[in-house]
Amino acid sequence: MRRLGLAAVALLTAVGLAAPAQAHQGRPGSGDPEAPRAFVALADVDPTIIQEIRYITPHDFMGEPADGYEMPMCIVTRDTADALHRAQRTALRRGYSLKVYDCYRPQRAVDHFVRWAEDLDDQRMKAEFYPRVDKTRLFDDGYIAEQSGHSRGSTIDLTLVRLPAVPTRPYVPGEPLTPCYGPQDERFPDNSIDMGTGFDCFDTLAHTDDPRVTGVQRENRDLLRDILSPQGFENLPEEWWHYTLEPETFPDTYFDFPISRASLPHRR
Repeated sequence: MRRLGLAAVALLTAVGLAAPAQAHQGRPGSGDPEAPRAFVALADVDPTIIQEIRYITPHDFMGEPADGYEMPMCIVTRDTADALHRAQRTALRRGYSLKVYDCYRPQRAVDHFVRWAEDLDDQRMKAEFYPRVDKTRLFDDGYIAEQSGHSRGSTIDLTLVRLPAVPTRPYVPGEPLTPCYGPQDERFPDNSIDMGTGFDCFDTLAHTDDPRVTGVQRENRDLLRDILSPQGFENLPEEWWHYTLEPETFPDTYFDFPISRASLPHRR
């Protein structure tokens, strides 16, 4: 997650952080903002892309669902959905499917991440997601930030699954945790091909081009990039799973509508 300075946060808040005027219209009876018409459900554009939305489950670095995730669905801008559809066609020809872990992320979820990071006593998921990082370092090391590009709608977290896909088993809260950077057969099981770490691994081994990642793991990271880059996606070097479509549809706007069908007015 990219981090902004506090001064920049204050400036964005002063000029209207959440969205343009048309995006402030609330859902009837809810008081929640709606998405602009440029946002779509990814499944409506390409239902073949696998979705495993982690932040609506307790299997994330907080150990609980994130605020604003009301449905397990991927919402992105239409431009991003179309580009993912084109990338998926390439992946399918090679015997793989894209799988998204996270797409648009409401600002309230980012705020939830910040509150969790400030609570140094809550370390229930440390053994899996940040075993080698002291929680006091999460802000300074860039793992947690006051804002995220995901809230602009053109950023996704994703991986590749070899076809035919076998579903990932559900996480059981309280089960023993293993380090996200360990060998694939020791990490929490995921139907993704081996990328060297699990998703959301707060560790330098998750850096896309970390020189310690070699062999099949290096090939797999390069394959994901080779499939996405021709469609306009740019990787965040610190996270092999993190890609943004450039240019972004909303490069300067951070939205806060919940992740729900009801947030998409043209789809209700």
